[in-house]
Amino acid sequence: MHPVAKPSSAPRPAAKERPIKVIARNPRARHDYEILHTYEAGIVLQGTEVKTLRQGRGSIVGAFGRLRGGEVWLEGIHIPPYAQGNIHNHEPLRSRKLLMHKSEIRRLIGQVEQKGHALIPLELHFKGPTAKVVLALGRGKKEHDKRDVLRQRDAEREVARVLRRR
Repeated sequence: MHPVAKPSSAPRPAAKERPIKVIARNPRARHDYEILHTYEAGIVLQGTEVKTLRQGRGSIVGAFGRLRGGEVWLEGIHIPPYAQGNIHNHEPLRSRKLLMHKSEIRRLIGQVEQKGHALIPLELHFKGPTAKVVLALGRGKKEHDKRDVLRQRDAEREVARVLRRR
């Protein structure tokens, strides 16, 4: 007869937090788009691309997500060639596949097809050993919306400044 294992009364150690190392951000994205929802997706990379990103080089400014054949692809991301890569280097502006759950992709398919919606990368980072992209579903802002946001921000700063003086 096997002994029955008793549940331990000692608390379990917390799951090890993976450190996040930010490689690139898209500062214009929040200015140009109203962010509706964000997703974190893995990104398929070649060997020398990983080495370049580990050096902190890469840009997502001007990049965008596209749905093709039931998959999500990232277009316009620039990862420069690795200095010691010789013949094994990659193409800097190639399309890169994103790894997402099927349920997330199905949800995105209907939303991206709506007029004015787009997939915009907000941040490229390493989460532990894995390269990830924070992708946002956004609606393009009109010029007057951008001015309203700037006006509101200035008013909030002015109120905070007056409150600090008192």
